[in-house]
Amino acid sequence: MGKITIFSKLIINMFIGVVLAQFLGVPEAYGAIGGAVVPLAVGAFMPAGSLCEGVFTEIWTGELVKQLRGGLTASWLDGVSDYSAAVNNEVVHLVDVGGDPDVLINNTTYPIATQELEDGDIALGLDKFQTKKTAVSDDTLFALSYDKIGSVIERHGEAITIAKFKKAAHAVAPQSDTDTTPVIPTSGEAGADGRKKLVRADIIALKRRLDAKGYPAVGRRLVLCSDHVNDLLEEDQKFRDQYYNYTSGKIANMYGFEVYEFENCPFYTKEGTKVAFKTTPGGTDHQASFCFYTKRLFRAQGSTKMYYRDAATNPDNQANEVNFRHYYVVLPKKNEAIGAIYSWDGSTSQTKGTETTNDQNWAEARRAAALDEESLIDEGQAGAQAEDPNGELQE
Repeated sequence: MGKITIFSKLIINMFIGVVLAQFLGVPEAYGAIGGAVVPLAVGAFMPAGSLCEGVFTEIWTGELVKQLRGGLTASWLDGVSDYSAAVNNEVVHLVDVGGDPDVLINNTTYPIATQELEDGDIALGLDKFQTKKTAVSDDTLFALSYDKIGSVIERHGEAITIAKFKKAAHAVAPQSDTDTTPVIPTSGEAGADGRKKLVRADIIALKRRLDAKGYPAVGRRLVLCSDHVNDLLEEDQKFRDQYYNYTSGKIANMYGFEVYEFENCPFYTKEGTKVAFKTTPGGTDHQASFCFYTKRLFRAQGSTKMYYRDAATNPDNQANEVNFRHYYVVLPKKNEAIGAIYSWDGSTSQTKGTETTNDQNWAEARRAAALDEESLIDEGQAGAQAEDPNGELQE
């Protein structure tokens, strides 16, 4: 089979030589000989499938065609309290200030009674984000015209950035509708994807719920998911004409909300409950918009570390290896003054009052792992004590 393949390629080369000879006005015999001999001598310019086509020299432009990924920026977090300086051992401690003092009006009774205002501690741990390591061999780097290691490091950084902002949006959105965390179903016309579209009345309904609790009007932010932005653009002429800046792409304020758009908003079920962060959304789950009061939100960034092993110290694989570890968190200070608008299917009853079940942060996961390890050690010691010197279990 190998001889037939080589012979076939030789015939192709000779045929192309004949065609070129005719084009150049030289004897066809010279063209046939040239088609067979010249590629072997100079590396040819023959097409794929001809003999020696593998000796073509590949040209690298050095231009990188990068993957398109949204969610690398989160402008909706601009101005939120940054407690990075208060991080200690990847944990932030906040002071939970007690209730306000009673106000006496036209008081005539003295001495004035004492009222205790008790403060508490809120310990909030950061999340740990790690990338799997990437290996880049010296063989790979040998003939490249671009900075492969630099490209890998950049992609690791972007992957962590997307993950941490996606986790932040998920953490800010409430678990379900409660007295202090309103979750509003959409009420527009049903679309082809089985969900009702967002309309202005839904945003007003969210505002009304926040107003009823007495939450401050200044500092409210609404982060719209892509579905809901598109709903308003399609169905609301006023939104298109007056509330969207086509030059900057930033959505104008609506009903007292500072309005933003974010690609990686959290998903909600058709019952109106938030899908767990590590759970893949189902077919009836849709992205939701969420809102918050800026002074009830905080963010903190801990340490960032790059782990790198040079190929020179990796004789077995002769490859450079790199990955990253980064600590970051965005959370509501208390479970209040946050809300959401989810895409309703028009028939499923909404679930309300579901308890918030946050994922373990790094500090909690670390403590749990330590307790599990201690438990295994204790079980091993107990098992050893239960055996006699001959290895038989005692009664």
